Amino acid sequence: MDYQVNEKGYYGEFGGAWIPEMMFTNIEELSRRYLDIIHSSEFVEEFVKLLKDYVGRPSPLYFSQRLSDFYQTKIYLKREDLNHTGSHKLNNTVGQILLALKLGKTRIIAETGAGQHGVATATVCALKGIKCVVYMGALDIERQAPNVKKMKMLGAKVIPVHSGNKTLKDATNEAMRDWINNPFDTHYIIGSVVGPHPYPDMVARFQAVISKEIKIQLAEQTGSELPTRIIACVGGGSNAAGAFYHFLENDEVELIGVEAAGKGVDTSETAATLKVGSPGVLHASKTMLMQNSDGQITEPYSISAGLDYPGIGPMHAHLFKTGKAKYLYATDKEVLEAALLLTQKEGIIPALESAHALAALNQIKFKENDVTVVNLSGRGDKDMQTYLDYFGY
Repeated sequence: MDYQVNEKGYYGEFGGAWIPEMMFTNIEELSRRYLDIIHSSEFVEEFVKLLKDYVGRPSPLYFSQRLSDFYQTKIYLKREDLNHTGSHKLNNTVGQILLALKLGKTRIIAETGAGQHGVATATVCALKGIKCVVYMGALDIERQAPNVKKMKMLGAKVIPVHSGNKTLKDATNEAMRDWINNPFDTHYIIGSVVGPHPYPDMVARFQAVISKEIKIQLAEQTGSELPTRIIACVGGGSNAAGAFYHFLENDEVELIGVEAAGKGVDTSETAATLKVGSPGVLHASKTMLMQNSDGQITEPYSISAGLDYPGIGPMHAHLFKTGKAKYLYATDKEVLEAALLLTQKEGIIPALESAHALAALNQIKFKENDVTVVNLSGRGDKDMQTYLDYFGY
């Protein structure tokens, strides 16, 4: 079975470009030109150079001895938290800013939830001297204040969104409206494997550097490039798409995504799309999403702003539907406890999003010689107030 996007922009039954006519100009140009641009030798050379010299890649694959002892198995952490700006998000924004320049764009817009994509977008705009506007839910602005200050210091204009539940979905809505109104000079840097084709494919390709490095690093450290399993958190799903990408054709590697259960999948306060959702169209893509019987979007909830999204990337919807990947979920409480365990076992404070992947370790029956790679997608600086409030320090 093919797990990559087809020529029409679909992963199985999911994906496509369900766009209004007003967005046709934007999407048509991007779809027609993106592959030729990103495969050109000039693009590849600059992209690889920036990943190495600016982002700081390759990120380490770290054998977590004390976590391994705790779970009585072998656990490796892919340290995306050590990238410049503190997460995997910069892999994608570096690629998209180079693409935007090749397309002749002079203005960049983005949406952000946890603020990491907003910071990564503002960072590459500062690097290339391009105007930057970031849409962010008013609630997320409150709970991710350090990242908001970083974006402003980097020169971005941060626009608060007060509609809906004032989180990622609403920020995405506003960014799409902006793009429709500014089709000729503006490029929209979507932060995950969501939205209309070609975004899910494009973002996955830029994030695929993660799995490419995992293969090389595992071969060096263990003698085999194939782990037993890979675990990554999933909101829209870009870090998981990147971590899974080069293992999609290897049936012996178990792929595990972890969604945000929030206060429980049996409550109304959850963001576990694949557990409680159904097929529908969200942000111009057919995927699995949280909706009521009338097809209206159900507001998601998660303690982690980056996973507080009512949908999921079409690649993940397809991997779920076909059974190629398994999707678990973790509650806020489980996530906070998993974050504390890693912090006190290894001296690494993870982002709340990444802690969902760590929480899944408690749901797996390990064998002693299993090799498990956890994609540590971001660091916890931005979440310190949440941690402090919860643990009472």
